[in-house]
Amino acid sequence: MRSGAALLASVSVADQTDFLEGLPDDVIQGLPYLFDFWALDHQLAPEGDWRTWVIMGGRGAGKTRAGAEWVRSMVEGARPRDPGRARRVALIGETIDQAREVMVFGESGILACSPPDRRPDWIASRRMLVWPNGATAQLFSAHEPETLRGPQFDCAWADELAKWKRAGDTWDMLQFGLRLGALPQACVTTTPRNVGVLKDLIAREGTVMTHAPTEANRMHLADSFLAEVQRRYAGTRLGRQELDGVLLADPEGALWTTAMIERAHLDRLPVMDRVIVAVDPPVTGHKRSDACGIIVAGAMMQGPPQDWRAYVIEDCTVTAASPAEWASAAVRALERHGAERLVAEVNQGGDLVESVVRQVAPLVPFRAVRAARGKAIRAEPVAALYEQGRVHHARGLAELEDQMGQMTVQGYLGTGSPDRVDALVWALHEILIVPAQTWQKPRFRAL
Repeated sequence: MRSGAALLASVSVADQTDFLEGLPDDVIQGLPYLFDFWALDHQLAPEGDWRTWVIMGGRGAGKTRAGAEWVRSMVEGARPRDPGRARRVALIGETIDQAREVMVFGESGILACSPPDRRPDWIASRRMLVWPNGATAQLFSAHEPETLRGPQFDCAWADELAKWKRAGDTWDMLQFGLRLGALPQACVTTTPRNVGVLKDLIAREGTVMTHAPTEANRMHLADSFLAEVQRRYAGTRLGRQELDGVLLADPEGALWTTAMIERAHLDRLPVMDRVIVAVDPPVTGHKRSDACGIIVAGAMMQGPPQDWRAYVIEDCTVTAASPAEWASAAVRALERHGAERLVAEVNQGGDLVESVVRQVAPLVPFRAVRAARGKAIRAEPVAALYEQGRVHHARGLAELEDQMGQMTVQGYLGTGSPDRVDALVWALHEILIVPAQTWQKPRFRAL
């Protein structure tokens, strides 16, 4: 099915002009608000008696606009004060702030999409929208699923479900409240992530899905944005998820599953006993070299080794034109985080690696490490720490986690070298595994 705008775009400019000039003034004024005319195919609700419509797409694919327009189509009647199909709507975002700023006040949110005579009023004290026909929409946070216990709805819009930390609990509470009317329905707008709640939802009999990549909505996106994200992420696992909108399963034999990485995320990191910087230098030093993996990690080491915890603080990986550039980046990371040591693999560069670092910072505490086994074998004990729940990640490590998701027992499935993962493995060996191997139980002298 092609939208009216797509059909109009397919004819000559003269035909477009004749068509628009032939429309009455009131139709011209209302045309911007006729979403069925302008919408892309993936933004239009499928026909049928479905329970949940999942709109899954890349960043900027028009998911928010589709969700807002669907809510409009549910609550609005033929005239501003006529009843629509729904009167009680739940709007659920990851947080209340995100629900308000994206779903209600955002550039593609409900208020921006609504014509003046049908625009709802925002009642801040109640976190509620009220339409001229009496329909209401109440905001909820996925951080607080219990707030959905009690209210009841005939319609719901859930934004970025795959990001919710308590997605399962929140979705379950919504289902108990989605019980008004002859056919209560929910719309889910989300960038895909390999999480159980999304996979289970898609597999249900009452779920329908539309999908689109970022590219599908390019007419509404800056050319510079598209060029930059495609340059950086096209062909990567992260790009397939965030740009192509593809729900990726874990590869067979993955050392780090999506669930393991999701469990590792922390919003706030504690004060640590030790912090180090680990470096995986590239073989050569020019613009087409592999990146130089630089990872900052710390540890809390109270009690016996099985109680120690590691924290991945920052990914400072750079693509450097010269060895001095990556060495400078590593030293800056050490100084920025007050790290006690810089650890670097020297298989490829030997003594030259330390020499380059000392040219930048002559007195930096440095330890050379040498790989005697393959990447996957070295990574296995580090992956085991994640399985035990002993490693945590700061937010914002998507490119590192993208490489981790492609590391398997057979080797690395991505393109190029897993520089970030190599640096991560050295960091966690140095911060957790090596100290545990040399740890001695405290001895107490009998009185």
